[in-house]
Amino acid sequence: MATSIFMFNLLVLISSLFPASSSQVVLLPLTHSLSKTQFTSIHHLLKSTATRSATRHHHRHQQVSLPLSPGSDYTLSFSLGNSNSSVSLYLDTGSDFVWLPCHPFECILCESKPEKAQPLTISSTASTLSCQSPVCSAAHSSLPTSSLCAIAKCPLDSIETSDCKSFSCPSLYYAYGDGSLIATLYKDSLSMPVSSQKSLVLSNFAFGCAHTTLAEPVGVAGFGRGVLSFPAQLSSLSPQLGNRFSYCLVSHSFDSDKTRLPSPLILGRYEDKEKVINGDETEFVYTEMLDNPKHPYFYSVGLDGISVGKKNIPSPGFLKRVDRKGNGGMVVDSGTTFTMLPKSLYDSVVAEFDRRVGGSHERASGIEEKTGLSPCYYLEKVANVPMVEVAFCG
Repeated sequence: MATSIFMFNLLVLISSLFPASSSQVVLLPLTHSLSKTQFTSIHHLLKSTATRSATRHHHRHQQVSLPLSPGSDYTLSFSLGNSNSSVSLYLDTGSDFVWLPCHPFECILCESKPEKAQPLTISSTASTLSCQSPVCSAAHSSLPTSSLCAIAKCPLDSIETSDCKSFSCPSLYYAYGDGSLIATLYKDSLSMPVSSQKSLVLSNFAFGCAHTTLAEPVGVAGFGRGVLSFPAQLSSLSPQLGNRFSYCLVSHSFDSDKTRLPSPLILGRYEDKEKVINGDETEFVYTEMLDNPKHPYFYSVGLDGISVGKKNIPSPGFLKRVDRKGNGGMVVDSGTTFTMLPKSLYDSVVAEFDRRVGGSHERASGIEEKTGLSPCYYLEKVANVPMVEVAFCG
């Protein structure tokens, strides 16, 4: 294939690139936006998520210098400053910037988007960031403060004397694979309820306020490895939580009789990692994160292979490592519903699975056409389906 970056989605425990030190833990609910949108059948849902996953993956082929297109159905809610209203943003580990729509707000080419956000009115406690702020420099690809002050039209004598604090950081342009925005940087206190009587408050939290976007109607909480991402600011503003977070994305149910449980987002980590289950001590199992020089905000891992039953199918060498050009590896992406594999590996996995299941079960070709997913089978009773296991490097 033309590119060698692939994506997958799973329960993850992630350490960012920032100092960590503590054992406090905060658990927050992630809400599945499908509970508020127009999907009424499992076939419609699968078709939509399969199409979006493929689109998000292919946009990585075309614009390898851009973050992943936000598309997660899982939203994180919080409030800013003295505002009484809550904002909900997509949680996205494939990007590293936190932004939200602000009043007045215009979204170009958003007529067909199912989700629409209520633009936020900036709180009276919010303040723009100075062009001399390190956050401003980070947002503008590490431009020197002298250049940022010049862009902000600070007088030359003030630039030379490093006295441009009263000049606001210039607006920034941020692009995804299939959309973009222009935002102004602000800082304000961010508050997230962690219980009925307690909230997590982060002072001087930096975020982008967007008045115009292209095909991006909902804001994004970037959880990537960049210095402006949500976990990076969390580790700086609330060091007792450290730099770790984990999440478990709970499946959406169309059964009205079932309780729709929120997906937990856990900020921080217990120091006593061992836990006794049925008399046995267990602990987390880790795989090494790969550094990507082209996309430093990505969480990349190496894929060693996939097993179907006892049959091990090794992955191509480029999925096991990332080269100096940023090619290779697998990207952990909360905004992609399905795992994306190179065709050769995918075909091998499907062929082995079909060899074990297809002989005794009829292929559901009609369902495959409706959903865009395969292989699918008709099952009249509980079937003996082979275990599919994914093995990571390290």
